Order: sequence, then C-alpha cells, then structure tokens
Amino acid sequence: MHVVREFIGEINALVWRELRKFFGNPWIMVMMIIQPLLWIGLFGKAFNLTGLFTIPPEVLNNLPPYVTQQVSALISQMMARLFGSSSIDYFSFMATGMFAVMAFFAGMSGGMSLTWDRRTGYLNKLLVAPIRRESIVISKMISTSIRSLVQALLLLLIAIPLGLKLSPAGIGPVLLSIAALFLLGLSMSALMLMITIRTRRHETQIMAMNLINLPLMFASNVLYPKSIMPSWLQEIASVNPLTYTANILRGSLLMGSSASLSSLLSDFAILLGISTVFLGIGIAVSIVGLREK
Repeated sequence: MHVVREFIGEINALVWRELRKFFGNPWIMVMMIIQPLLWIGLFGKAFNLTGLFTIPPEVLNNLPPYVTQQVSALISQMMARLFGSSSIDYFSFMATGMFAVMAFFAGMSGGMSLTWDRRTGYLNKLLVAPIRRESIVISKMISTSIRSLVQALLLLLIAIPLGLKLSPAGIGPVLLSIAALFLLGLSMSALMLMITIRTRRHETQIMAMNLINLPLMFASNVLYPKSIMPSWLQEIASVNPLTYTANILRGSLLMGSSASLSSLLSDFAILLGISTVFLGIGIAVSIVGLREK
C-alpha cells in the first residue's frame, strides 16, 4: 500500500509541474484560443457541404407545392444519410469532429515537452532522482490528456456563437464523450513519447508528428462523412481512433434523443481497444528507453 501511495504521489507531483508550466504561460493560453478559432472558422465555413443542398428561394417559389415538398424531403434524406440526422448541418458536424482533432493534436504534441526537458537538462535530473521511470512517462501522458480536454472545451465555447447547434443525448453520453477525448489524448501522447525517447534529433520528432497528424486527420470522418470516401479510404478510417472519437462526440452532443446508446458504446469499445494497443506499446517502449539512459 505504501508503494502504491508513493507511486501516485510521484505522478501527482510531476503532473502538477507540467500543468503549471503549461497554463502559467499567457502566450500558450492565447494560442490555445486563436488556433481553434482559425480551425473552425476556416474549415467550418469554407468547406460548408450544407450549402450544396441549399436551393435559392426564388427557385423554390416558382415550383409547384408538391414538387417543393418532394425536394425538401429528398434534401432531408440526403442530409440524414451524410450527417446522421437531417437536423445536423455541416458546421456542427465538422466542429464536433474538430474537438477530436484538437485532443489528437494536443496528445501528439505531448512529446515536445519531453524534448524541452531533455534540452534544459531537467530530464537528466529526473533520471537520477529516486523516482520510477513509469512515473515520468505516465505523468507526461496524464498532463497532456488534461490539456487536450481544456483545448476541446475552449473549442466548444468558441464554436457555439459561430453556429454550433448542440443537442446533448444526456449526461451519460456526454461523460462518455469526455472519456473518449481523454483516452484519445492519452494514447496519442504515449505514441509520441515513444518516438521522442527513441529519437535524439528534434527535427526527427517534428517530421514524425507531421507524418502522423495530417494523414490520420484526413483519413477519418472529422471533416467529411465516411460514406463519401472511396472504399480503400473507408478501410483506413475504420481503424482510425479519430473516427470513433468523432462518432461518439456527434452522437453525444448532436443527436439528442435519437442517439443510439448501443452504437456509442460499440464505438467506445473499439476506441478503447485501439488505444490500449497504442498505450501498451508506447508505455513499454518509453520505459525501456528511459531505463537505458
């Protein structure tokens, strides 16, 4: 019991150190607000797929009433097929997907903190201190996941005045979506820490981030529905943790009473399975790497 309490104490101290370092920098807080604003402003408004299904009023007014009804019904069916419900517009669809992207990017940037600790010599101090290597790795992952949740919350607060239409499915699904974001940040942080510990050059880490970030983002359903992807890209999206995180967020925050709890739990189970693999590999390789130093 004493060992467990000591282990938790080490993690707690290191997590608080990371969070104070992050939130104590006002410029980081400013960038945390500006970056999501640019993302949802540019992608959400420029890539507005809903506009493709909008018919000008002057055209509708010249159509017979029964034709207008049929056209409206057809558009509703197409919207439901693309976005899961006819009441969901593209901006809301994309904005909730961007919550997952922000958590994903925050998790991937977690390794940069370790890079800075290495350059300043703080990592060497940790390695000679009487603390477990596991504490170093786990504290980095937890602090990064907390930051990812904060960034996702900031994005939510920014997206609402820009046109995000929320329809929460209940407290349970909302908590499930928070858990999904935390799990995504945790697993991506483990993956990036593994790469950071195993590579010495700062440039290599940045190249690895760029190699993983954008391909995984575009090979998911965060910006556009999976149904309009080519079949080969759908196969990649089916094993992409971003896809299942976005599904959980949309079902929890946009679908309202029509959300399927079984579908949400199924997506979360798949996300948990993928994340467990990433966590297992990332933590094991990272700890071995630190013990070799």
